[in-house]
Amino acid sequence: MSKPPLPDAAADVLKKANPAVVTTLRPDGQPVSAATWYLWEQGRVLVNMDEGRKRLEHIRGDPRVTLTVLDESNWYTHLTLIGRVAELRDDEGLTDIDRLARHYLGKQYPQRDRRRVSAWIEIDRWHGWGSMKDSGQAG
Repeated sequence: MSKPPLPDAAADVLKKANPAVVTTLRPDGQPVSAATWYLWEQGRVLVNMDEGRKRLEHIRGDPRVTLTVLDESNWYTHLTLIGRVAELRDDEGLTDIDRLARHYLGKQYPQRDRRRVSAWIEIDRWHGWGSMKDSGQAG
């Protein structure tokens, strides 16, 4: 596994509206994965959750997470980012979920009646596969 910063080619993949899965840890240590939207900005990742999501509870108990991003044009090419949630904040005015929705859907987020929380993930390590294969990985 490599340490940040990620190469430009990996950052280019992360800038796209790709399918992604975030994994959090339950209190008993069991990993739990869920599909998610994300934004890659300045070497960090933004994800956003409804205030009632179980994964938000998991993050509050243990900030360690992974995010696996599949290149939408070739799912064999994927990146896994290993890190921790360094910042949690209320998504006042739903500005962050709107940015995510515009990135993925081209319009503002439709559900406006629930509070949301934004999480910024800082990357400790990463690995890739397919065209993003890290040269330090086994074959």
